[in-house]
Parts: sequence; structure tokens; C-alpha cells
Amino acid sequence: MARTRKQVAQINVVPMIDVMLVLLVIFMVTAPFINPGQVDLPSVGQTSQTPAQPIEVIIRESGDYQLRDRATGGEPRDVSKADLAAEITAMHRAAPDRPVVIAADKNVRYEEVMNTMTLLQKAQISRIGLLARPAP
Repeated sequence: MARTRKQVAQINVVPMIDVMLVLLVIFMVTAPFINPGQVDLPSVGQTSQTPAQPIEVIIRESGDYQLRDRATGGEPRDVSKADLAAEITAMHRAAPDRPVVIAADKNVRYEEVMNTMTLLQKAQISRIGLLARPAP
């Protein structure tokens, strides 16, 4: 009876391990000599002007509008949506470089905030921003 021989397929991993250990030693030796990249950050020059205090439009959850002039440090006063553009335009005429910020309650619909921004843009107010509380 004749025996058939099977070929056994084996992979010899010892040379691969030797190569990997040599590469590891090379990286460990050369790593301390590599300088990390330095990031040159831009510097901000000091300005002689203080930033302009914004005019604040407050939108409450109930749909009420309030207006606060941060320059005078006054308390917010109630204003109707119809009179909002006229009052801000009058305040903006006195100091055209002052920005207008919208502080809306978090439960106010985004559509209402966008409508207010559109109303301000139609009143020729160019610097409009949104006021947000930083995350804790």
C-alpha cells in the first residue's frame, strides 16, 4: 500500500519578528532627535479704542420683545415688534458703528429669531449677532 505525502504549508514568522524588532529599535533611538513642529501663533495688537457696547434685542419665550442699551447700562424696556425697527434705527443713527445682538430664550422658535434678523437687515443694520451663554 502506497502512502501519499501531504505537503504541509507553514509560514516561518521568525524573520518577520526580527525585522520588526530592528525597526522598533531604530524608531526608539531616532525619536528623541526629532524636533516637534513649532506653531507660531499670531499676536494681537493693543487697540486704543474699546469695543462698542451693543444694542441688545431680547426675545422672551412668551413672544415679548425687550430692548436694552448696553452703553448706558439701562434696564431692558418692553417694545412691540412693530416699533422695534424704528427704535433701533433711531439708536443706531446716533452711533452707526454699534452692533446689535439678539438674545433669545432657548425655547423661542428659530423662525422668530430669523424674522427678527430680517427685520433688522431691512432697517439697514449691518452688524447683527447672536448672544449665547457659554457652555459650563
